Order: sequence, then C-alpha cells, then structure tokens
Amino acid sequence: MRCDAILPHATAHEPAPRPCPRPCRAAHPLLPVAAAALLLASSYLALAYLPAAAPLTALIGSGGGDGHNGSSCAGFYRGGSSGWRAVSASVEEFGAVGDGVTSNTAAFRRAVAALEAMAGGGGARLEVPPGRWVTGSFNLTSRFTLFLHHGAFILGSQDPEEWPLIAPLPSYGRGRERLGPRHISLIHGEGLDDVVITGNNGTIDGQGRIWWDLWWNRTLNHTRGHLIELMNSTNIMISSITLRNSPFWTVHPVYCRNVVIRNLTVLAPLNAPNTDGIDPDSSSEVCIEDCYIESGDDLVAVKSGWDQYGISVGKPSSNIIIQRVSGTTPTCSGVGFGSEMSGGISNVVVRDLHIWNSAQAVRIKSDVGRGGYITNITIENVRMEKVKFAKQKFVFEILKCKMQFAKQKFQSNQDPKSGMP
Repeated sequence: MRCDAILPHATAHEPAPRPCPRPCRAAHPLLPVAAAALLLASSYLALAYLPAAAPLTALIGSGGGDGHNGSSCAGFYRGGSSGWRAVSASVEEFGAVGDGVTSNTAAFRRAVAALEAMAGGGGARLEVPPGRWVTGSFNLTSRFTLFLHHGAFILGSQDPEEWPLIAPLPSYGRGRERLGPRHISLIHGEGLDDVVITGNNGTIDGQGRIWWDLWWNRTLNHTRGHLIELMNSTNIMISSITLRNSPFWTVHPVYCRNVVIRNLTVLAPLNAPNTDGIDPDSSSEVCIEDCYIESGDDLVAVKSGWDQYGISVGKPSSNIIIQRVSGTTPTCSGVGFGSEMSGGISNVVVRDLHIWNSAQAVRIKSDVGRGGYITNITIENVRMEKVKFAKQKFVFEILKCKMQFAKQKFQSNQDPKSGMP
C-alpha cells in the first residue's frame, strides 16, 4: 500500500484560525467550489516543494543481511569501532551498589566521566553486572557502550529531583505536556557519535508509575522524561535489551542520523499514558527491526515536531525502515505517523508488521494548523488480529463560513492521547 498525504499548512508565526462556531450563515453556492480549488492549489504547491525521495529499493536492500529472511537494515549504524572500545569497567568500580535501594546516580555519572577521560578517544564500555541498580538520569558520551549483563536491572529513581529539568525541544517550542522546561530522560545524550546501548537481555526499568499517577491526578508540573533520549547524534545502536515502564515515550532519537534499534522487548501496562515504544523524531536513516512491544500508546510513532515550532525548525523524518515489529496496544496503532509531524515525514518502509488486540495497525494522523507533509510511504505484509480499524480514511472538511480547513476526521473519533493535540 502506498499513501501520500499533504496536510493543511500553518504559518510559522501565528496559529491557524479556529473553526468558526456553528450555526454558520448560509454559504454562497460557489464557495464549496472555490474552497475545493484552493485545496487543490495548495496541495500542488506543497507537492512541488517536497524533498526528493531516495529510492525505496535502496532502503530495503540496506544492511548486512543478518536479520530474518536475509534482510536487515542494521547497516545504518556506521560506528567506526564496530563495538570495540579501548577501556572497560564495571559500574561497581565507581561505588555503585546493586541492592535495589541505594541511589547510584552519582556512581553512574562518575563512571561515564572517568571512562571518557581514560579512553583518550579510543572509546569506553561501562558494564552493568547482575543486580538492581537504582539511578537518576545520567548522560552518555561519544564512542561509548553501555552493556547490561543478564540479570542486570537499571531502575529509574522514584525521586523526581533525580530527573533534572532541561529546556523544551526547539521543534516543540512551548513544551510537550506542560509549558516550559521538561524532565530529562533517564539515559540521555546530546551531540554524540557512536553510542551503543546493548547487553545480554538486561533490563532498563523506568518505574514510571509515579509519573503516570501525576498525569492521571493532574498534578504533573513539567513534561515527563523519556526512558532513553539521544539528541543531535549520529551512529546509534540500541539492541538486545528489555525496556520497561517508561514515564513517557520509551526510546526517542530526535534530530539524529544513522540510528539502529533492533531486537528490543519494550513493555508497559496497556493503560499507561503516552508510553510509546519507539519514536524517531526529526531523524533520518533509521532502522527499527525485530522488536516486540506492548504499550499504552503507539508501538512505533514517526514524528517531526509540531505546529509553528516544527515548521520553523524544519527537520523532517526520512529514510526509515520499520520491519518485523509485533505487539499490541488497545487504544492506539502498531505504527503511527504523527500527529506531531510539522517538519514533514517522507520515504518510510513499513513491512512484516504483526499487530493484535489493537485499535489500528497503521495510522496517519495530524491536527488543525499542524502543517507539514507525509509522502512516499510503503506498507506491505501487515498481519492484523482483532484490530478495530483496519483502514483509516482522510476526510478534509471545508468549512463554508470562512473557507478554512477544519479538523481532520478519521474513522476513529478522537486522538486517544489524553487532552493533548
């Protein structure tokens, strides 16, 4: 299935006008014709300025061929060391205690800083042995591997003070859930190259219940942190671990390039709010393959910022392969495009998707004034079991009273994200 969608464009300086209240005055009989002509003209202009798409066959054929059916896109990761690091040490060597109680935030931060200094540019590997290692947020560095052994559990601190506040992302402007700053992710990095988070099926558990309660109780003061977020970075590999109970989106590469996310198990309660599995955001050359996800939101959601902020930043998500992903989400989709897509989304392959007991298998969504475009999407070999909406329709309403675009209507009545556009 191929689908190209051009969405009504918002200005970068002011919000789109709100639909006029009903009832409206009777419209002139030529107004619907004029509005339709305006829609066609704006769609033509948007298409004329879309970025040229790379051949999809080139994307499908990428990688080393080590995945199922002899096809993998893992070659998107081009870390020069191929995983080799000059120095290696256990987090225990920096004072960490894996008793499930002691806070190891300072130990993880000391470990990363010390290993970076010792490596001298040759790269470093931090080992997390079996145990239950409670920690607040810590930052990674370039040419760095975080390795979780079997039986190792990194547990997110239950103290919000150990998730410091940072500035909103430029493409989200005012803030995602709340105005102003946001909590940093549990594992974070910015401006990095060659970062690997992997292991022998160790676990990173955000222990997100305290954050979900804040959301449900309407006592959340700042946007929740993600479990893993890497910003403005290249050559990222996240593989062979289990991720559980993220406070917000689970894996969030944003403004990144050459990202491989594979062989992950991502788990969250099916009612946990906004616990998306994997969200590539304003990123390119992204490979997502061989993952199992249970989530309270989209299993995979391709994004590129929202509203005038996303339009102004202008960083699209492009050249993305999503293959052999399976899982369930009762209110959302296996793969979602948007609704934050103001920077544009293009050149995406979704294939060999298995979704069950879910609202949608694939969903394309937006909102009033969001702008942007979605184009050159290929979807093939999708297996659906007990999926509520097998197909989604775009219906653009043309309001007769002011000849403006109104809200996009899908077969489902409303975006399930609580109170968020």
